[in-house]
Amino acid sequence: MSKRLIKGFFIVLAGLFIFITILSLFIPSKLMVTRAVVINAHADKVFNEISNLQNWKHWQPVFINDSANIRFETDASGISNSCEWESKGKKNKVIITAKEENAITASLIREGENDVFNSIKVLPLADSNQVQTEWNVLIRLKWYPWEKFYGIFIEGITGQGYEDALNSLKVYVEKD
Repeated sequence: MSKRLIKGFFIVLAGLFIFITILSLFIPSKLMVTRAVVINAHADKVFNEISNLQNWKHWQPVFINDSANIRFETDASGISNSCEWESKGKKNKVIITAKEENAITASLIREGENDVFNSIKVLPLADSNQVQTEWNVLIRLKWYPWEKFYGIFIEGITGQGYEDALNSLKVYVEKD
């Protein structure tokens, strides 16, 4: 091969990399995934399930599957606001960072990955014994082009897991 052909190949490759990097700058670095479910139960009952991490093993699929490996940290009143476990060789930690009236915020910290910020709200519906439980997840992406393009598909990949967890919460709370 000639030097001219090799030089042209590298120029095209560099141009493609620059084009993809510039294109990725137009993709947002913050993504919000939201799922909700209507539950036939009192708001206090639902809030009790989401505000204590030890109760998550009743309905959260990850906690159900890994319940033997999860180490809960409880306060003096017996409520767990943080826990950690290992899965696929990585340490995971969930910390409830705030509790408000009928809402919690929590952080999922996974070794080697960006932190994921969660908010779960229990919203009473007017003139009924139902509540809408809404799970909002904020994901911050790095500037890397491959991470930004991956971000386009995050809702489809992770959204189903949050939806499954909420449906499992609905089934668990409504059966009692």
